This record gives sequence, structure tokens and C-alpha cells, in this order.
Amino acid sequence: MVTAAGSGHPGGSLSAADIVAALYFQVLQHNPADPKWPGRDRFILSKGHCAPVLYAALARSGYFPVKDLVNLRQIDCHLQGHPDMHKTPGVEISSGSLGQGLSVSIGMALAMRLDNLPGRIFTLMGDGESQEGEVWEAAMAASHYKLNNLTAIIDANGLQIDGFTCDVMNIEPLPEKFAAFGWNTLVIDGNNMEQVVDALERSRTAAGPAAIIARTVKGKGVSYMENNAGWHGKAPKAGEAEQALAELTGEEIRESREKVGS
Repeated sequence: MVTAAGSGHPGGSLSAADIVAALYFQVLQHNPADPKWPGRDRFILSKGHCAPVLYAALARSGYFPVKDLVNLRQIDCHLQGHPDMHKTPGVEISSGSLGQGLSVSIGMALAMRLDNLPGRIFTLMGDGESQEGEVWEAAMAASHYKLNNLTAIIDANGLQIDGFTCDVMNIEPLPEKFAAFGWNTLVIDGNNMEQVVDALERSRTAAGPAAIIARTVKGKGVSYMENNAGWHGKAPKAGEAEQALAELTGEEIRESREKVGS
């Protein structure tokens, strides 16, 4: 997607890929045939620049054709550089202005409580994004209202566009901070599928808001992208994309697919 568009954000999309895959194919109660089903869980991508990973999950889930993915960021396509709730089926909010997703999620969680709806809000945030003051105002509000239908997942890959988060504006210790704000807090390896699924499922039974600090690797699975802030918002060229796909799928898998023409 990002290579075809010539722009986009591969690093943070890859660090969050396990989390998003776990949500859409194991954890979320959702229905691609009825995206506005009232009883659904809601997923909020607060770090909206990582739209490619959301679009991939939505397409593979059946919200729109997979062939649409190559039109990322094209004029008149529904797959904009940041998610647009008015254009893309399955997108709950338009996002991209960092720091706002958790506040929106609290509003949704309160509304669902008032309407006696069973669904849960899952919100994916960046660790660099957590430098925004609005995040901590929202953290106070979620605890104050005892929102037991809200899970925040922090994709803690340690990098943002300007470098390491600890150098730009240190936000650690994240687990202790969320716990101090009254959240039920878990720390996991966010690139370990078993841990991700277990934490997401356990968060459903938390007495109040749940925070999952997911320690991840930016650019996970692509050797030249891993832990490299330069790939925060840079599109791979064709040869680089081919190498990335080979590393992500494994050469032997690609060769077997080519042999059977799939």
C-alpha cells in the first residue's frame, strides 16, 4: 500500500500489526455485513497516521474489497492517509490529530453505558502520542467514571518521528502512570500474539478502565526498518518493498505460492 502510494507510515503500522490482527480476527465482536450493528465492539485508531494497518484488517475482514488497498492516498479513493469515518466502512472515527482518540473513546463508552449497549471500546494509541496533555486528562476522566467498557492499548515502540521518545519527551514509566490514574494495567510483548490475545480478552473483565502497555518494535519484521525512526513516515521503493515482503512472509512461502500461481 505505502509503496504504491509513494507515502505513508510503515514503521508504526508494522509495530501494531499483531495487535490489530488479534483484535479483528479474534477479539472484536463485529460484523462487516452490518458495520453499524449497535451491539458491536468499537475500535478507535487514535494514532491515525498508521491507517495502513487498519485498512488491511478491514479489507481482510470483508468491509471492502482487498483490491482497494493499492489505492491508498489516491484522490477519489475511500482510503485516505488518515481514517475518514464518512468514507471508509468500518472506521468509527476520523483520526490523525494525535491525543484525541482516548477522549473520543470516553465519550463513546459513556454513551454506550447510557444506552445499555454491551460492546467495548478498544483504543490504540502511540507512545509518542502519549506526550499530549489531553491523554492524561482523558485518563483521569476514564477512572473517575469507572469505565469498565474501555481498553486503551499503547503501542510502546519507543520511537516517534523525531527519534526516541525518551529523548524527545520521556513518558516512562507508563505502567506506573496509568496505574496511578486508577487504571487496571498490564504490560505485555505487543509482538507476541499469545500475550496480545490474552491481555485483550482479560481486559474485558476489568473492574474499571484497562490499559495494556504493549512493548513493540517499530518496523517489526523488516530488518532495515526495525528500531529506525527514519521509517516512521517514509515509503519503501519497489526493491525495498520486495525485500520487506520476503522477510515478512519468508522466502520459502513466497516461492511455494509462485509455484502454484497464487
